[in-house]
Amino acid sequence: MGRLDRPGLLFALIGLAGLALPLVQFKPNRIVLGEGVALWSALPWGLPLAVVLAAVLVGGCWRIGAGWRLAAALAALVALVLALGASAGHLTPPDNTLARVSPATGFWLATLAFALMLADAITRLRPSLAMRWLLLGLAIGLVVAALASGIVDGISVMREYEARRDIFLREARAHLLLAFGSLGLALLVGLPLGVALYQARGLRRPVLSVLNILQTVPSLALFGIMIPIFGWIAANVPGAAQAGVAGIGVFPALVALFLYSLLPVVSNTLTGLNGVNPATREAATGLGLTRVQVLSSVLVPLALPVLLAAVRIVLVQNIGLAVIAGLIGGGGFGTFVFQGLNQTAMDLVLLGALPTIALALVAGIALDLLVEATSRRPKGA
Repeated sequence: MGRLDRPGLLFALIGLAGLALPLVQFKPNRIVLGEGVALWSALPWGLPLAVVLAAVLVGGCWRIGAGWRLAAALAALVALVLALGASAGHLTPPDNTLARVSPATGFWLATLAFALMLADAITRLRPSLAMRWLLLGLAIGLVVAALASGIVDGISVMREYEARRDIFLREARAHLLLAFGSLGLALLVGLPLGVALYQARGLRRPVLSVLNILQTVPSLALFGIMIPIFGWIAANVPGAAQAGVAGIGVFPALVALFLYSLLPVVSNTLTGLNGVNPATREAATGLGLTRVQVLSSVLVPLALPVLLAAVRIVLVQNIGLAVIAGLIGGGGFGTFVFQGLNQTAMDLVLLGALPTIALALVAGIALDLLVEATSRRPKGA
Protein backbone atom coordinates (compact mmCIF):
# COMPACT_ATOMS: atom_id res chain seq x y z
CA MET A 1 0.00 0.00 0.00
CA GLY A 2 1.26 3.49 -0.86
CA ARG A 3 2.05 6.24 1.57
CA LEU A 4 -0.70 8.27 3.21
CA ASP A 5 -1.48 11.51 1.39
CA ARG A 6 -2.33 14.31 3.85
CA PRO A 7 -4.28 16.56 1.44
CA GLY A 8 -6.15 13.48 0.24
CA LEU A 9 -7.02 12.62 3.85
CA LEU A 10 -8.46 16.11 4.35
CA PHE A 11 -10.49 15.86 1.14
CA ALA A 12 -11.77 12.45 2.23
CA LEU A 13 -12.93 13.75 5.61
CA ILE A 14 -14.80 16.62 3.96
CA GLY A 15 -16.33 14.37 1.32
CA LEU A 16 -17.36 11.60 3.71
CA ALA A 17 -19.03 14.19 5.93
CA GLY A 18 -20.89 15.40 2.85
CA LEU A 19 -22.02 11.89 1.92
CA ALA A 20 -23.29 11.35 5.47
CA LEU A 21 -25.37 14.55 5.35
CA PRO A 22 -28.51 15.13 3.23
CA LEU A 23 -27.85 15.43 -0.49
CA VAL A 24 -30.99 17.46 -1.19
CA GLN A 25 -33.83 19.19 0.57
CA PHE A 26 -37.39 18.37 -0.39
CA LYS A 27 -39.71 21.35 0.20
CA PRO A 28 -43.50 21.47 -0.26
CA ASN A 29 -43.02 24.98 -1.70
CA ARG A 30 -40.27 27.51 -2.39
CA ILE A 31 -40.38 29.26 1.01
CA VAL A 32 -40.50 26.58 3.73
CA LEU A 33 -37.29 24.93 4.94
CA GLY A 34 -38.22 21.41 3.93
CA GLU A 35 -36.73 18.03 4.88
CA GLY A 36 -33.23 16.75 4.16
CA VAL A 37 -32.91 13.57 2.07
CA ALA A 38 -29.70 11.52 2.01
CA LEU A 39 -28.22 10.22 -1.25
CA TRP A 40 -29.24 6.62 -0.58
CA SER A 41 -32.85 7.70 0.04
CA ALA A 42 -33.09 10.21 -2.80
CA LEU A 43 -32.56 7.64 -5.57
CA PRO A 44 -33.07 3.88 -6.10
CA TRP A 45 -29.40 3.60 -7.00
CA GLY A 46 -28.29 6.11 -4.38
CA LEU A 47 -26.71 3.58 -2.01
CA PRO A 48 -24.38 1.99 -4.60
CA LEU A 49 -23.39 5.45 -5.79
CA ALA A 50 -22.64 6.56 -2.22
CA VAL A 51 -20.43 3.51 -1.74
CA VAL A 52 -18.53 4.21 -4.97
CA LEU A 53 -18.04 7.88 -4.08
CA ALA A 54 -16.85 6.92 -0.60
CA ALA A 55 -14.37 4.46 -2.16
CA VAL A 56 -13.01 7.23 -4.39
CA LEU A 57 -12.52 9.48 -1.37
CA VAL A 58 -10.81 6.76 0.68
CA GLY A 59 -8.63 5.79 -2.28
CA GLY A 60 -7.55 9.42 -2.57
CA CYS A 61 -6.05 9.19 0.93
CA TRP A 62 -3.12 7.28 -0.58
CA ARG A 63 -0.49 8.47 -2.99
CA ILE A 64 -1.85 7.38 -6.34
CA GLY A 65 -1.07 8.71 -9.79
CA ALA A 66 -2.20 12.28 -10.41
CA GLY A 67 -3.87 11.24 -13.67
CA TRP A 68 -6.00 8.63 -11.90
CA ARG A 69 -6.83 11.13 -9.16
CA LEU A 70 -7.96 13.69 -11.74
CA ALA A 71 -10.12 11.18 -13.65
CA ALA A 72 -11.72 9.85 -10.46
CA ALA A 73 -12.49 13.34 -9.12
CA LEU A 74 -13.97 14.49 -12.44
CA ALA A 75 -16.13 11.36 -12.72
CA ALA A 76 -17.32 11.83 -9.13
CA LEU A 77 -18.31 15.45 -9.80
CA VAL A 78 -20.27 14.43 -12.90
CA ALA A 79 -21.96 11.65 -10.90
CA LEU A 80 -22.95 14.11 -8.16
CA VAL A 81 -24.55 16.47 -10.67
CA LEU A 82 -26.39 13.60 -12.33
CA ALA A 83 -27.62 12.39 -8.93
CA LEU A 84 -28.77 15.90 -8.04
CA GLY A 85 -30.79 16.23 -11.25
CA ALA A 86 -32.22 12.72 -11.02
CA SER A 87 -33.27 13.19 -7.40
CA ALA A 88 -35.47 16.13 -8.38
CA GLY A 89 -37.42 13.96 -10.81
CA HIS A 90 -37.61 11.05 -8.39
CA LEU A 91 -38.75 12.98 -5.30
CA THR A 92 -41.16 15.47 -6.90
CA PRO A 93 -44.69 14.07 -7.25
CA PRO A 94 -46.10 14.09 -10.81
CA ASP A 95 -47.94 17.31 -11.79
CA ASN A 96 -46.81 19.03 -8.60
CA THR A 97 -45.71 22.55 -9.52
CA LEU A 98 -45.17 23.78 -5.96
CA ALA A 99 -42.70 21.24 -4.55
CA ARG A 100 -39.02 22.07 -4.71
CA VAL A 101 -35.87 19.96 -4.52
CA SER A 102 -32.74 21.97 -3.76
CA PRO A 103 -29.09 21.07 -3.06
CA ALA A 104 -28.42 20.52 0.64
CA THR A 105 -25.29 20.67 2.80
CA GLY A 106 -24.17 17.18 1.78
CA PHE A 107 -24.10 18.06 -1.91
CA TRP A 108 -22.04 21.21 -1.35
CA LEU A 109 -19.54 19.49 0.94
CA ALA A 110 -19.09 16.50 -1.39
CA THR A 111 -18.72 18.83 -4.36
CA LEU A 112 -16.11 20.85 -2.47
CA ALA A 113 -14.15 17.68 -1.61
CA PHE A 114 -14.03 16.40 -5.18
CA ALA A 115 -13.29 19.87 -6.57
CA LEU A 116 -10.32 20.14 -4.19
CA MET A 117 -9.17 16.69 -5.25
CA LEU A 118 -9.45 17.73 -8.89
CA ALA A 119 -7.48 20.95 -8.32
CA ASP A 120 -4.82 19.04 -6.37
CA ALA A 121 -4.45 16.53 -9.21
CA ILE A 122 -4.08 19.29 -11.80
CA THR A 123 -1.39 20.97 -9.67
CA ARG A 124 0.55 17.70 -9.36
CA LEU A 125 0.38 17.08 -13.10
CA ARG A 126 1.97 20.50 -13.74
CA PRO A 127 0.21 20.99 -17.07
CA SER A 128 1.51 23.46 -19.62
CA LEU A 129 -0.13 26.85 -20.07
CA ALA A 130 -1.95 25.65 -23.20
CA MET A 131 -3.23 22.60 -21.35
CA ARG A 132 -4.56 24.78 -18.52
CA TRP A 133 -6.44 26.91 -21.04
CA LEU A 134 -7.85 23.68 -22.45
CA LEU A 135 -8.88 22.48 -18.98
CA LEU A 136 -10.62 25.80 -18.27
CA GLY A 137 -12.49 25.54 -21.57
CA LEU A 138 -13.41 21.93 -20.78
CA ALA A 139 -14.79 22.92 -17.38
CA ILE A 140 -16.88 25.70 -18.89
CA GLY A 141 -18.07 23.34 -21.61
CA LEU A 142 -19.15 20.70 -19.09
CA VAL A 143 -21.17 23.26 -17.11
CA VAL A 144 -22.82 24.60 -20.27
CA ALA A 145 -23.57 21.05 -21.44
CA ALA A 146 -25.15 20.16 -18.10
CA LEU A 147 -27.37 23.24 -18.21
CA ALA A 148 -28.29 22.79 -21.88
CA SER A 149 -29.05 19.08 -21.53
CA GLY A 150 -31.87 19.66 -19.06
CA ILE A 151 -30.37 17.28 -16.50
CA VAL A 152 -30.74 19.81 -13.69
CA ASP A 153 -33.94 21.52 -14.89
CA GLY A 154 -35.91 20.03 -12.01
CA ILE A 155 -33.68 21.58 -9.35
CA SER A 156 -35.26 24.48 -7.52
CA VAL A 157 -32.77 27.14 -8.61
CA MET A 158 -33.31 26.21 -12.27
CA ARG A 159 -37.05 26.44 -11.78
CA GLU A 160 -36.55 29.93 -10.39
CA TYR A 161 -34.47 30.72 -13.47
CA GLU A 162 -37.13 29.37 -15.83
CA ALA A 163 -39.75 31.60 -14.21
CA ARG A 164 -37.48 34.66 -14.55
CA ARG A 165 -35.51 33.94 -17.72
CA ASP A 166 -35.94 37.40 -19.29
CA ILE A 167 -35.29 39.21 -16.00
CA PHE A 168 -32.22 37.05 -15.37
CA LEU A 169 -30.72 37.92 -18.76
CA ARG A 170 -31.39 41.61 -18.15
CA GLU A 171 -29.75 41.52 -14.73
CA ALA A 172 -26.82 39.52 -16.11
CA ARG A 173 -26.18 42.29 -18.63
CA ALA A 174 -26.42 44.87 -15.84
CA HIS A 175 -23.94 42.90 -13.70
CA LEU A 176 -21.45 42.67 -16.56
CA LEU A 177 -21.88 46.39 -17.26
CA LEU A 178 -21.12 47.25 -13.64
CA ALA A 179 -18.10 44.95 -13.37
CA PHE A 180 -16.48 45.64 -16.75
CA GLY A 181 -17.64 49.26 -16.99
CA SER A 182 -16.07 50.17 -13.66
CA LEU A 183 -12.90 48.29 -14.69
CA GLY A 184 -12.73 50.25 -17.95
CA LEU A 185 -13.16 53.57 -16.15
CA ALA A 186 -10.52 52.61 -13.59
CA LEU A 187 -8.03 51.75 -16.34
CA LEU A 188 -8.85 54.95 -18.22
CA VAL A 189 -8.11 57.07 -15.16
CA GLY A 190 -5.78 54.86 -13.12
CA LEU A 191 -3.17 54.03 -15.76
CA PRO A 192 -2.36 57.67 -16.63
CA LEU A 193 -2.47 58.55 -12.93
CA GLY A 194 -0.02 55.75 -12.13
CA VAL A 195 2.31 56.93 -14.90
CA ALA A 196 2.08 60.50 -13.61
CA LEU A 197 2.98 59.36 -10.10
CA TYR A 198 5.92 57.42 -11.52
CA GLN A 199 7.18 60.63 -13.07
CA ALA A 200 6.33 62.92 -10.09
CA ARG A 201 7.58 61.20 -6.95
CA GLY A 202 6.45 64.02 -4.66
CA LEU A 203 2.78 63.35 -5.42
CA ARG A 204 2.85 59.63 -4.60
CA ARG A 205 2.23 59.76 -0.87
CA PRO A 206 -0.76 62.18 -0.85
CA VAL A 207 -2.49 60.56 -3.84
CA LEU A 208 -2.01 57.00 -2.60
CA SER A 209 -3.16 58.06 0.90
CA VAL A 210 -6.45 59.36 -0.53
CA LEU A 211 -6.94 56.17 -2.56
CA ASN A 212 -6.17 54.05 0.52
CA ILE A 213 -8.83 55.93 2.50
CA LEU A 214 -11.39 55.24 -0.25
CA GLN A 215 -10.44 51.55 -0.21
CA THR A 216 -10.99 51.28 3.56
CA VAL A 217 -14.58 52.61 3.44
CA PRO A 218 -16.95 49.62 3.84
CA SER A 219 -18.62 48.76 0.56
CA LEU A 220 -22.17 49.07 1.86
CA ALA A 221 -21.36 52.47 3.37
CA LEU A 222 -19.80 53.74 0.14
CA PHE A 223 -22.83 52.65 -1.88
CA GLY A 224 -25.04 54.40 0.66
CA ILE A 225 -23.00 57.62 0.52
CA MET A 226 -23.57 57.79 -3.23
CA ILE A 227 -27.35 58.09 -2.78
CA PRO A 228 -27.57 61.58 -1.14
CA ILE A 229 -24.59 62.98 -3.07
CA PHE A 230 -25.84 62.14 -6.54
CA GLY A 231 -29.45 62.67 -5.54
CA TRP A 232 -28.60 66.27 -4.66
CA ILE A 233 -26.59 66.73 -7.87
CA ALA A 234 -29.45 65.35 -10.00
CA ALA A 235 -31.93 67.71 -8.29
CA ASN A 236 -29.84 70.88 -8.29
CA VAL A 237 -27.40 70.78 -11.20
CA PRO A 238 -29.02 71.62 -14.54
CA GLY A 239 -28.79 68.81 -17.05
CA ALA A 240 -27.39 66.27 -14.56
CA ALA A 241 -30.55 64.17 -14.37
CA GLN A 242 -30.88 64.17 -18.17
CA ALA A 243 -27.27 62.94 -18.37
CA GLY A 244 -28.15 59.92 -16.23
CA VAL A 245 -26.98 61.16 -12.83
CA ALA A 246 -29.27 59.86 -10.08
CA GLY A 247 -29.16 58.93 -6.42
CA ILE A 248 -30.22 55.36 -7.09
CA GLY A 249 -29.67 53.09 -10.06
CA VAL A 250 -26.70 52.15 -12.21
CA PHE A 251 -24.86 55.50 -12.03
CA PRO A 252 -24.03 55.62 -8.28
CA ALA A 253 -23.19 51.91 -8.28
CA LEU A 254 -20.80 52.39 -11.21
CA VAL A 255 -19.12 55.35 -9.49
CA ALA A 256 -18.70 53.43 -6.22
CA LEU A 257 -17.11 50.46 -8.00
CA PHE A 258 -14.88 52.82 -9.97
CA LEU A 259 -13.61 54.42 -6.74
CA TYR A 260 -12.86 50.99 -5.27
CA SER A 261 -10.94 50.07 -8.42
CA LEU A 262 -8.55 53.01 -8.49
CA LEU A 263 -6.10 51.92 -5.79
CA PRO A 264 -5.22 48.50 -7.29
CA VAL A 265 -4.79 49.99 -10.78
CA VAL A 266 -2.69 52.98 -9.68
CA SER A 267 -0.52 51.08 -7.19
CA ASN A 268 0.14 48.16 -9.58
CA THR A 269 0.98 50.56 -12.40
CA LEU A 270 3.48 52.28 -10.13
CA THR A 271 4.88 48.95 -8.90
CA GLY A 272 5.22 47.58 -12.41
CA LEU A 273 7.05 50.63 -13.71
CA ASN A 274 9.34 50.77 -10.68
CA GLY A 275 10.10 47.08 -11.11
CA VAL A 276 11.75 47.52 -14.48
CA ASN A 277 15.52 47.17 -14.26
CA PRO A 278 17.13 50.66 -14.22
CA ALA A 279 19.79 49.39 -16.64
CA THR A 280 17.05 48.71 -19.17
CA ARG A 281 15.77 52.27 -18.88
CA GLU A 282 19.28 53.66 -19.22
CA ALA A 283 19.97 51.51 -22.27
CA ALA A 284 16.78 52.70 -23.95
CA THR A 285 17.68 56.32 -23.19
CA GLY A 286 21.19 55.74 -24.53
CA LEU A 287 19.72 54.53 -27.83
CA GLY A 288 18.17 57.97 -28.25
CA LEU A 289 14.59 57.23 -27.30
CA THR A 290 12.57 60.07 -25.78
CA ARG A 291 10.91 59.74 -22.35
CA VAL A 292 7.56 59.04 -24.03
CA GLN A 293 9.12 56.38 -26.26
CA VAL A 294 10.90 54.75 -23.31
CA LEU A 295 7.63 54.68 -21.42
CA SER A 296 5.46 53.33 -24.24
CA SER A 297 7.95 50.98 -25.90
CA VAL A 298 9.98 49.69 -22.95
CA LEU A 299 8.53 50.31 -19.52
CA VAL A 300 4.84 49.57 -20.12
CA PRO A 301 5.46 46.30 -22.07
CA LEU A 302 7.81 45.06 -19.35
CA ALA A 303 5.32 46.04 -16.64
CA LEU A 304 2.42 44.34 -18.45
CA PRO A 305 2.22 41.25 -16.16
CA VAL A 306 1.85 43.51 -13.11
CA LEU A 307 -0.76 45.62 -14.91
CA LEU A 308 -2.73 42.49 -15.81
CA ALA A 309 -2.54 41.42 -12.16
CA ALA A 310 -4.25 44.72 -11.32
CA VAL A 311 -6.95 43.98 -13.89
CA ARG A 312 -7.48 40.59 -12.27
CA ILE A 313 -7.78 42.07 -8.77
CA VAL A 314 -10.22 44.76 -9.89
CA LEU A 315 -12.39 42.52 -12.05
CA VAL A 316 -12.80 39.74 -9.48
CA GLN A 317 -13.40 42.33 -6.73
CA ASN A 318 -16.01 44.21 -8.75
CA ILE A 319 -17.86 41.08 -9.85
CA GLY A 320 -18.45 40.38 -6.17
CA LEU A 321 -19.11 43.97 -5.07
CA ALA A 322 -21.60 44.50 -7.91
CA VAL A 323 -24.00 42.30 -5.96
CA ILE A 324 -24.46 45.17 -3.48
CA ALA A 325 -25.70 47.37 -6.34
CA GLY A 326 -28.99 45.51 -6.04
CA LEU A 327 -29.63 47.40 -2.79
CA ILE A 328 -29.61 50.80 -4.51
CA GLY A 329 -31.47 49.82 -7.68
CA GLY A 330 -28.31 49.25 -9.72
CA GLY A 331 -29.45 45.86 -10.96
CA GLY A 332 -27.21 42.85 -11.41
CA PHE A 333 -27.36 39.47 -9.74
CA GLY A 334 -27.70 41.19 -6.37
CA THR A 335 -31.33 41.86 -7.30
CA PHE A 336 -32.09 38.15 -6.87
CA VAL A 337 -29.97 37.83 -3.74
CA PHE A 338 -31.80 40.58 -1.86
CA GLN A 339 -35.22 39.60 -3.20
CA GLY A 340 -34.56 36.06 -1.98
CA LEU A 341 -33.49 37.28 1.46
CA ASN A 342 -36.61 39.44 1.75
CA GLN A 343 -38.85 36.54 0.74
CA THR A 344 -36.93 33.89 2.72
CA ALA A 345 -36.48 32.08 -0.61
CA MET A 346 -32.96 30.64 -0.61
CA ASP A 347 -33.36 29.28 -4.14
CA LEU A 348 -33.74 32.85 -5.36
CA VAL A 349 -30.61 33.79 -3.39
CA LEU A 350 -28.74 30.99 -5.18
CA LEU A 351 -29.99 32.27 -8.55
CA GLY A 352 -27.99 35.43 -7.88
CA ALA A 353 -25.09 33.96 -5.93
CA LEU A 354 -24.12 30.99 -8.14
CA PRO A 355 -23.56 32.92 -11.40
CA THR A 356 -21.65 35.59 -9.47
CA ILE A 357 -19.30 32.96 -8.01
CA ALA A 358 -18.90 31.22 -11.37
CA LEU A 359 -18.16 34.49 -13.16
CA ALA A 360 -15.56 35.51 -10.55
CA LEU A 361 -13.86 32.08 -10.70
CA VAL A 362 -13.64 32.04 -14.50
CA ALA A 363 -12.41 35.64 -14.64
CA GLY A 364 -9.80 35.02 -11.94
CA ILE A 365 -8.43 31.83 -13.52
CA ALA A 366 -8.41 33.26 -17.05
CA LEU A 367 -6.56 36.39 -15.98
CA ASP A 368 -4.09 34.34 -13.93
CA LEU A 369 -3.27 32.45 -17.11
CA LEU A 370 -2.94 35.72 -19.04
CA VAL A 371 -0.57 37.08 -16.41
CA GLU A 372 1.57 33.98 -16.73
CA ALA A 373 1.46 34.12 -20.53
CA THR A 374 2.78 37.69 -20.54
CA SER A 375 5.33 37.18 -17.79
CA ARG A 376 8.99 37.20 -18.66
CA ARG A 377 9.47 34.17 -16.42
CA PRO A 378 6.45 31.86 -16.80
CA LYS A 379 5.84 29.34 -14.08
CA GLY A 380 7.58 26.11 -14.71
CA ALA A 381 10.03 27.65 -17.17
